[in-house]
Amino acid sequence: MLEKHVVKISQELKLQTKQIAATAILLEEGATVPFIARYRKERTGELDEVQIAAVRDRLEQLEELDKRRESIMKSLEERKLMTETLAAKIEAAETMTTLEDIYLPFRPKKKTKATVARDLGLEPLADLLWAQDPTTDPQAAAVPFVGPEIEIDAKKYSVPDVAAALAGARDILAERINDDAAIRAKLRALYLEKGVIKSKVLTGKEEEGAKFKDYFD
Repeated sequence: MLEKHVVKISQELKLQTKQIAATAILLEEGATVPFIARYRKERTGELDEVQIAAVRDRLEQLEELDKRRESIMKSLEERKLMTETLAAKIEAAETMTTLEDIYLPFRPKKKTKATVARDLGLEPLADLLWAQDPTTDPQAAAVPFVGPEIEIDAKKYSVPDVAAALAGARDILAERINDDAAIRAKLRALYLEKGVIKSKVLTGKEEEGAKFKDYFD
């Protein structure tokens, strides 16, 4: 049990730190939620089962977050990818989603369309498209990247025409956007705010679907 976790959970659940600490100790000792609620009221300050379960669940989440954080930092250090800025971001991550978003660009990847496109030398073309310079003609910019077949990991690839060059550049940009933690966070927030889930009854399932009609407008 870390003191920072006690303070954080206290702030989140609007409980006293001594209540969180006492509950954490009892849980570490193997006491169950019902037992603590019934027989250890004097130690927890009268916390009920719901509050104790919330403390337990949050402690487990934070412990898992710390384990994953440690694993990620170890991986980055072993691969000589760690920087002070990156370490600060990892240390500041408060959720597993944020942590994984930060790590995503550095996660060892299997070969993707984007990695093949990079091996084919299309990253400079992707950079040109990324700049969105209105004076740049994408078709003309792609011409110099059309080239002969080359071998990558015992397989042969090529950029046979302008369309293939632009497609490869788009693959690189798609992966670049996907790996950007800030963009992922913005899109996630946008979906939460604006996303709409719709459903409809399948043809032939009207009778089965009728019992759910009260759940929908």
